[in-house]
Amino acid sequence: MTHSVAIQGFAGSFHQIAAQRYFGPALGPVHPCATFAEVVRQVATGAAGCGLMAIENSIAGSILPNYRLLQEAELRITGEVYLQIRQHLMALPGQALADIREVRSHPMALLQCPDFLGRHPHWRLVETEDTALSAQRIREEQLPGVAAVAGELAAELFGLDILAADIHSAADNYTRFLVVEPAGGAAAAEASNKASLYFHTAHRRGALAEVLSRVADCGLNLSKLQSFPRPGTAWQYYFHADVEFAQAADLHRALAALDEVAESLRVLGVYRKGQTH
Repeated sequence: MTHSVAIQGFAGSFHQIAAQRYFGPALGPVHPCATFAEVVRQVATGAAGCGLMAIENSIAGSILPNYRLLQEAELRITGEVYLQIRQHLMALPGQALADIREVRSHPMALLQCPDFLGRHPHWRLVETEDTALSAQRIREEQLPGVAAVAGELAAELFGLDILAADIHSAADNYTRFLVVEPAGGAAAAEASNKASLYFHTAHRRGALAEVLSRVADCGLNLSKLQSFPRPGTAWQYYFHADVEFAQAADLHRALAALDEVAESLRVLGVYRKGQTH
């Protein structure tokens, strides 16, 4: 069985690399989307069987708008994948570093390579909307003297030469991607050991501490806690929590305990924890 997958970005993007990593031979048609909201729409309407969306980066932190999309959509998180972000400098075949006068990429990619780019102060840095699209345009427009910072897949797809590999400054740069499916048809993942929850508490002293205490008492590891303002209220918050567990019974016990102390509680997904190696 293959899976059609909606991704944010263009062919050759890190989202596509992550989709290949997660689905392997089961990866079917890939649907590039200009925005994360379009990813959610394609999954919700059935245009794509599932979606893959970045949710946080080990250096840049959380992608807050995507948490809001998850809260508002009728989707279920069914998996996750961690991808080490490796940035490469690529250009048309036959080019050398001495020929480069301009480098194009997404602003975040350029910021991830300050040491390498700083050694070439004469290069003009141009911010674009996507790493892989920068590589694609160099090929399509046949731009000598122009290089892109992107992933290896972009070089393969668009026939570019990698002039310098692994030019990123931080070796431990990982992005976490979530796999989402329509809530009604999502099957439970085998050997699940992680869950994403969404809750809010009473606006009083110690309310959040009670929730966190129940999580710890049930033997769960709280790996992520993210707050969001509650619309229509002043200085009150919703919380997104990722918890890890060894036994499904521990999660069920924790959910029952949280239901007693949280004013609302929603399970966004129960899935298998991704690996960072």
